[in-house]
Amino acid sequence: MTQGKGASLIQFIKFGLVGVSNTVVNYVVYLILVRLGVQYLLANAVGFIVSVLNAYFWGSRFVFKEDESKQKRVWWKTLLKTYASYLLGFLINQVLLWVWIDLTNIGQYFGFAGDIINGCTGLLGLQPKSFSANDLSQILAPIINIFVTVPINFVINKFWAYRQKALPEKNFSENAKVSEKSDDII
Repeated sequence: MTQGKGASLIQFIKFGLVGVSNTVVNYVVYLILVRLGVQYLLANAVGFIVSVLNAYFWGSRFVFKEDESKQKRVWWKTLLKTYASYLLGFLINQVLLWVWIDLTNIGQYFGFAGDIINGCTGLLGLQPKSFSANDLSQILAPIINIFVTVPINFVINKFWAYRQKALPEKNFSENAKVSEKSDDII
């Protein structure tokens, strides 16, 4: 049985919701590590590892539930496939981080973002901070990358990592033997 367009859309929305939690996990780990002085690409890698574990947990329970009419998934194979499928998005994310931060220093075009961040943190009673263009680049680049990596991750997860094979069909007519009556006396 194949899914209709509506079911796929609902599944994509669920994937998006799980993706929000993945993004929050990744981003929080990334920001904490960058704040602790860890190089941004390494901080992103650690955030990736933690967030894909989150993606596997929620993806297998909420988005790509097992179909009981198909072969059961092996959890560790699905986990490895989940990491492998997110790896492409991670690599694209790493390259784009480098482009946004080191090549273009995209934060130089978004100085107003520092004012927005200070306004939000001010509401929480935190002291305003002066953001350099590089600071803003490191804050904004992962957010921009979401629009590229989420659709890629969804397609790879749906059609590869969480795909289930159909159960083999049993053909009773070929396998069943009917005993023949015999007139022989034993």
